[in-house]
Amino acid sequence: MQAAFDITTKYCQKEMEAYGSCVASNPSSWQQTCHDLKMKVAHCTSSHPVIQKIRQGCSKEFVDFEKCLRENQDKPTSCSPHVARFLACAETVDLSQVDTSAVPQSP
Repeated sequence: MQAAFDITTKYCQKEMEAYGSCVASNPSSWQQTCHDLKMKVAHCTSSHPVIQKIRQGCSKEFVDFEKCLRENQDKPTSCSPHVARFLACAETVDLSQVDTSAVPQSP
């Protein structure tokens, strides 16, 4: 998972920072207020093969986490167990066959 986080940070840092700031600044309405920024992060990361592989392998855990966030918009920290399950799953995904050579570089 650290590799995926590093890749996301490397290729989508601007988007991640904007989304994170929005969420922190809007604790009770971040789901609606920050939706466009969330979509920008998703679009940015969706093109990277490592992240695609993790999403495929851990789709249930990720969907459960997103559902928790939607249901607990005013207390997102209550979704920590969901994050832990997703991260644990991501650690088990076999990335040895992922080809990252075709990934476009960020400007």
